[in-house]
Amino acid sequence: MQALYSWQLTQNHPKDILASFREDEEHANADAEYFREMLMGVTAKSAALDALLEPVIGRPVEQLDPIEHALLWVGVWELSERLEVPYRVTINEAVGLARKYGAEQSHRFINGVLDTLARQLRGAERAEPRRRTTG
Repeated sequence: MQALYSWQLTQNHPKDILASFREDEEHANADAEYFREMLMGVTAKSAALDALLEPVIGRPVEQLDPIEHALLWVGVWELSERLEVPYRVTINEAVGLARKYGAEQSHRFINGVLDTLARQLRGAERAEPRRRTTG
């Protein structure tokens, strides 16, 4: 999310942003390959991701807060490109980040948008019954 936020504000090349995040000790524990795939994938497909978002958000994507936009990009990218990541995980992670970094009610907005997109992009997965864990 932070890398995409930076990309929106600076318009630096994604490879430069990737390099700066790799040098940052705070991000040393992140999955480097997944981070690279996400950053490069989202920036390469941002227009297509925005086209998926715009009908759902009820306003032009240009009016989105940059943090919300970054979270939604990650969410819609995972929902459409990373089918091995359960849709519930994608939504929960985005909502958690929105609670931490977003505006007061942005977590509700993020949840609603990604839930709607999950219905569109992951209909079969959503139709599966929830698996219960036994403890």
